[in-house]
Amino acid sequence: MDSVERPSSYRWTICALLFVATTINYVDRQVLGILAPTLQRELHWTEADYGDIVSWFSFAYAFGFLVAGRVIDWIGVRKGLGIAVVAWSVAAIGHAFARTAAGFSFARAALGASESAIFPGSIKTVAEWFPQRERALATGIFNAGTNTGAILTPLLVPWIALRWGWQWAFVTTGALGFLWLLIWIPLYRNPPVTGVAVAEPRMPWVSLFGYRQTWAFIVGKLLADPVWWFYLYWLPKFLDAKYGVKLAQVAAPIIAVYLIADVGSVGGGWLSSALIKRGWSVNRARKATMLAMAILIMPTTLASQAPSMWAAVLIVAVAAAAHQAWSANVYTLASDMFPKSAVGSVVGIGAFAGAMGGVVFQRVTGRVLQANGSDYTPIFVVCGLAYVTAWTIIHLLAPRLEPARLAIRET
Repeated sequence: MDSVERPSSYRWTICALLFVATTINYVDRQVLGILAPTLQRELHWTEADYGDIVSWFSFAYAFGFLVAGRVIDWIGVRKGLGIAVVAWSVAAIGHAFARTAAGFSFARAALGASESAIFPGSIKTVAEWFPQRERALATGIFNAGTNTGAILTPLLVPWIALRWGWQWAFVTTGALGFLWLLIWIPLYRNPPVTGVAVAEPRMPWVSLFGYRQTWAFIVGKLLADPVWWFYLYWLPKFLDAKYGVKLAQVAAPIIAVYLIADVGSVGGGWLSSALIKRGWSVNRARKATMLAMAILIMPTTLASQAPSMWAAVLIVAVAAAAHQAWSANVYTLASDMFPKSAVGSVVGIGAFAGAMGGVVFQRVTGRVLQANGSDYTPIFVVCGLAYVTAWTIIHLLAPRLEPARLAIRET
């Protein structure tokens, strides 16, 4: 049972703050993707160079998750997210001073390590503020910030870069986090707790790996997250290579993809929450929603063969929307199966797996494209089949989404 029996309406203000933070997080991480064709020509990067540069973000992001989830469980989300936003804003601005592939790799690693706090912190906040029946919806709302950030970036970055240079694109967007802090610090407070406090299970971090529920969450992230990052970092390059879409024209197709993805983010969270309210079990509602999304993603295998740019964009947009609906529900699995005291750590572990999958996928993508003349077909085939594979494994590991029975440890 949730400790907050009568949720305060202030929880939606908190959700809005998480949405804005997630938006800024994704603006900062996507600037490089929008500028990639320009920087590749100006700085003479190969496909493998670019794949390695973006993989450093994923690598540091992965290990950052292991630390961020545990630290946020320890110090709380107010301090944890505040510190993280300062760190990633500084790292984002630091890209403006890089001139070599090694310099950009260092900046990406710093950005990845610091941005890793956003999802463990946000999921933990939702678990603390929202009852179970609303968590997928709240997660879908703040997770929609990923799409909003991806929409704003192609509007802001080309405009700034074409007028003042690519360096100022990194500086201007990197400064947004400091503005968010001016709101977060005075507004955030801990949720009110009613009723008798119940001791929650606490246990050594490493022992979480002994639960099938942890591995179900890991699989949901490991197979899906690399696909999302492929869209984020490689879609502008795909459109450039396949259809000749340059920096000044990239905004329209990218915005279309992420506007549609926003519908999936909120809609996917709403759908499973609505099914639960109609009497469906949590297991049935989450699994049905996730399976529907996995099926919607399968046509992505044909994206590289689309006869026109807008046909390809539509295929990717539907897949991106389905991914976001999938993601809203996968994140909620952590709070479905684990007590609040362990949610940050479990999300950190799963996100580590997803990010490490991203490291491998980014590096392999760069080398596959360099070897086959920028033919994206094998990459899109992997993207289209990843989710149905993940759903099957999750169902085998957690057939009923039973809560993990953690032993209570005195603290």
